[in-house]
Amino acid sequence: MWYSLLDLEMPAPHDIRAHVTVNDDSPWFSGHFPDHPIVPGIAQLKMVADVIARARQESLWINRLTRVKFKKIVKPGEHLEILATATNTTGLYSFRITHETQDVCSGMMSLDHQQHIECP
Repeated sequence: MWYSLLDLEMPAPHDIRAHVTVNDDSPWFSGHFPDHPIVPGIAQLKMVADVIARARQESLWINRLTRVKFKKIVKPGEHLEILATATNTTGLYSFRITHETQDVCSGMMSLDHQQHIECP
């Protein structure tokens, strides 16, 4: 696994909280960027989806993303907190990733049981 899940909890029925860190030897860092490694946005979104799926104990895939904002660069070894809250719409979560109280990424993520691949 290219990141480590340090802990996972559900403090309220619709809330998920997890702490993760991206391992220094993650393959993401060989391409983003060799001299200045950062965690790409797609990797951050994948961590959120994985945390939600693990908390729900289901296989889930990202169906749709809205209002996603990347606000801070994430470097190897940084400890991140992922917060996700289920909305009234089935499979829809608002989420936020923070590092030392600063927002890293936030948005809305729709997950479901089918993998969606669109071809041009």
